[in-house]
This record gives sequence, C-alpha cells and structure tokens, in this order.
Amino acid sequence: MMTMQISPVTTALIRKIYAQLDYKTLGNIYCYEGGDEFWRAKRKPCERLGINLAQALLKKLPRGGRSLYVGAGVAELPCLLAESMDHQRTVEPYNLRRSEVAALNRACSGLPVKFLSRDAASARGRFDHLWIVSVLNDPERFPDLSPLSYGNANPVTFNPGRFEQQRRIVQSIVDQCMPKLGLPGLVTTSTEEVVWIADWCHRHRIPYRVERKQYPTALVGDPICFITVGKK
Repeated sequence: MMTMQISPVTTALIRKIYAQLDYKTLGNIYCYEGGDEFWRAKRKPCERLGINLAQALLKKLPRGGRSLYVGAGVAELPCLLAESMDHQRTVEPYNLRRSEVAALNRACSGLPVKFLSRDAASARGRFDHLWIVSVLNDPERFPDLSPLSYGNANPVTFNPGRFEQQRRIVQSIVDQCMPKLGLPGLVTTSTEEVVWIADWCHRHRIPYRVERKQYPTALVGDPICFITVGKK
C-alpha cells in the first residue's frame, strides 16, 4: 500500500537536519548581508512548509521511481528525504553552488541524499519526476527576464537584447531537462515557471495538466504546483 504520510522517523530526521545545518555558510549564500536574521526567520517556516509539500508529493509519486531535482537547496530537503526514506525512491539533486552543496552533504552524511555540484543536464537515464523550482525565473541569473515574468519590468531601462539572450538560456535548460522525464510523468515547479513547461509541451505536442492546488513556500516567493505531463 502506498504511503500517504511522512513517517514520524523521517519527520524527526528533517527537523534534526534543519537544526544542524551550517547557517553561517548558508547565510553568505542566500543573503548579501543579514544572513543570521534571514535564517532565524526562515528556518522554521522552511521546515514546516517543506514537510507539508513533501506529504503532498508522496501522494503523487510511486515507490521506487527516480526524481531529478534541478537547482535543489535547503528548501528541498523535506521532499528529498521523504521520497528517499519513505518511498525508497532515488533522488538526484543538482546545485551549481559548491559551498551550498558541501554544507548540505555534510548535514545529510550517511543518508540516501547526495547533492551534486554539476549541471542537471548531465543527469543520465529517465526520471518519473522533475523538480524545477525558482530556476527559470531566478532574478540573480536572469535579471532582465525575471522582472518581465513578474510584470514589473521598467520600460525605460528594459533591455530587449539581454532579455532575448536570457530567454534562450532558459529555453535551453527546459529543452535539456524535460526530455529526461518519462511519460507520463510529474513536474513540480513554481506557478511563475509553469509557462516554460507548458511551452515545451506545446512545442512537442505533448498533453499536460496543471493542478489547481498550490502550496506556499518559505524561500521561494511563488507558490508551487504540480503538472502532469504526457497524460490527458
């Protein structure tokens, strides 16, 4: 019978890991200043909302499958642990920030979750779940594309040339990652990034369905939702 709830053991493990993370290192990664205050405010909501999202994700995924996490970090820990511990699934989280990868792997030592400091495009094989949250509209990496996504681009300073360059990069990320998803499959993404997944599906004439229910997050400003791909 499929597990619908995170086990008490996994819940306790999630809380233990959040308690022992190297927040000094993480503060330098997530904030230019005020990292200590940031994590004092965000740690508990990150833990609580992450557990809620992980419980919703377990209801969507079968046991023993594979999940590809693109740009995974602190916020993804509950989902990664719930998948691997309670559903015996293989999880491959990729993150290009080496210092964050090192901090997360220290906290997850001895567990079936290992972060990889490589591009997710290097992942091999097929996955039945793709996690791509706050990657395609990252304001630091895509400073001209992101404001347009949120409808607050400045028409005076907006640079269409830089936007077009960044749009090509985003489409390239989607074009490299989406073919790794076996069909039918599940995509977890933020509501603002749905358009990129939908665009890929339209271009490849693959049916998809965006679920209406949304899940709040502590670090990502946008709510998260699930998309079923390859099934009418």
